[in-house]
Amino acid sequence: MQKIEAAAGSPTLLRVKKDAVKLTALLYFRESLLRERYEESAHFISVAMEFGAQDREIEELLEDPRRVPR
Repeated sequence: MQKIEAAAGSPTLLRVKKDAVKLTALLYFRESLLRERYEESAHFISVAMEFGAQDREIEELLEDPRRVPR
């Protein structure tokens, strides 16, 4: 019979890297949608995508601009 020992270690925490520029661009994009300033939206989308925004983050805001980006 083999003896199996569990290695005791600290639990791994999920760390989410948040980019301030991406979040700011998404917030400005949200504001442009709420104020119906669609000509500004393309610029904010391109900046957010440049700094790592996912397509789903853009789509969530397009579906409902009252949502707050994370």
